Amino acid sequence: MSNIMHKIGHEIKAIIPPTIFFFFAFQLIAFTQSLMLEQYGIKFSAFLNATIGALVVAKVVLIADLFPFVNKFPHKPLIYNVVWKTIIYFIASLLVRYIEQLFHFWGAHPSLGAATTAMFGEIIWPHFWAVQLWLIVLFLAFCTLRELVRALGKQKIKALFFGPIEEVAEH
Repeated sequence: MSNIMHKIGHEIKAIIPPTIFFFFAFQLIAFTQSLMLEQYGIKFSAFLNATIGALVVAKVVLIADLFPFVNKFPHKPLIYNVVWKTIIYFIASLLVRYIEQLFHFWGAHPSLGAATTAMFGEIIWPHFWAVQLWLIVLFLAFCTLRELVRALGKQKIKALFFGPIEEVAEH
């Protein structure tokens, strides 16, 4: 029982940083979208969708991290792992979004092919590509921060952001 509780605690600690990062990022995107639609008299609130999206993306990141090829360049300059992980997380999230949408359409259509065709017919492509561009930028920022923490350590990063400057200079 203790081992299970330890594993659950570890999972919760692991999911908190990506969830917080993507929660604020997705809320900012939703708020921006709401402000833009307001000029046309359209009321838009995506708080719940952005929150669920942050949880889904955080879980996608944790699942992708389980694959051995994700940390492919641990001894090279940070940019290698940053770009590599950004690509992997982006592809994984794109796949999850595709499957999520496909299930929605599959219930209303007789076959997988018909559901896929209907889904691609109903996608609002400019919105889709705008979200994908934001995801790439967000994954790039997230991976950069994560690799900096991995390379410098949590204490050094905390000191850099929240500690006195003298404390950082001593390390």
